[in-house]
Parts: sequence; structure tokens; C-alpha cells
Amino acid sequence: MRKQKTTRIVLDTHTFLWLMLGKELSQKIQSLIETSAQNKELYLSAISLWEIAMLENKGRIILSEPCLLWLQQATSIPGLNLVPLSAEISVDSVNLPKSFHGDPADRIIVATARQFNAVLFTRDKKILSYAKEGYVESVEI
Repeated sequence: MRKQKTTRIVLDTHTFLWLMLGKELSQKIQSLIETSAQNKELYLSAISLWEIAMLENKGRIILSEPCLLWLQQATSIPGLNLVPLSAEISVDSVNLPKSFHGDPADRIIVATARQFNAVLFTRDKKILSYAKEGYVESVEI
């Protein structure tokens, strides 16, 4: 049996939410995420926790537990690496090549993927368009 190639993956916020809520991910995407997690190559930017808390606070999502508890449990899944905001990611996020939109969270997530030389799993059209220009590698989920 051939071992599946490991890919470093950064999950966009909505991708992480859908994964944790059991929604909308194809079997192929789920398999790639599971393989990366098993090899400790699955990453989530800490800014995604802030985005989830904002979504919950505004009533745009409903979590099964209080937000803090939900986030603590969700980020403790085996193989997931929570990436803090580093100096390198901070600087890259404000100096992204060419033009990228101004959403700070998206800029930090893109910079995180770039810093880890990882594939960004997203459905965000602006990020996917930016990736087509060659500035970050992404997979549309």
C-alpha cells in the first residue's frame, strides 16, 4: 500500500469551522486534512479564533458550547498546530506582493501559509484569485 504524500495545510477560518461542524467538505479534502494532521502538518492561524469568536458574538454562527470552551476543544484535535502571530507573519501580512485586499484576518492567514510554505484550504474567492497569481498556494474546498 502506497503512503499518501504529506502536505502542509493551513486552514482558512471557514474551512476549520466546516471541518469541526462536519459540513461541506469533500471526502478528498477531508482525507488530505486527516493525512496532514496525522503527520502534524496541519496549521490554523490564531486569528481564526478571533474570527470565530466575532462570528459567534454577532450571531452569525451558533456553537454547541460557550465560545471559549468550543475553541479550546476544537483546537485540541490531534495534529493541529495553532500558529501564533509572529513578527515574520505580521511583517509579511502588511507587505504581501502585488495587491491583496485589506481584510487583516485574510492577510494574516495568507501570510501564515506563505511562512509555512503550506497550501491554504479555502473557498474565499479573493484568496483563490491571489493564489492564481502565484503568491500563495491554495486549494479550493
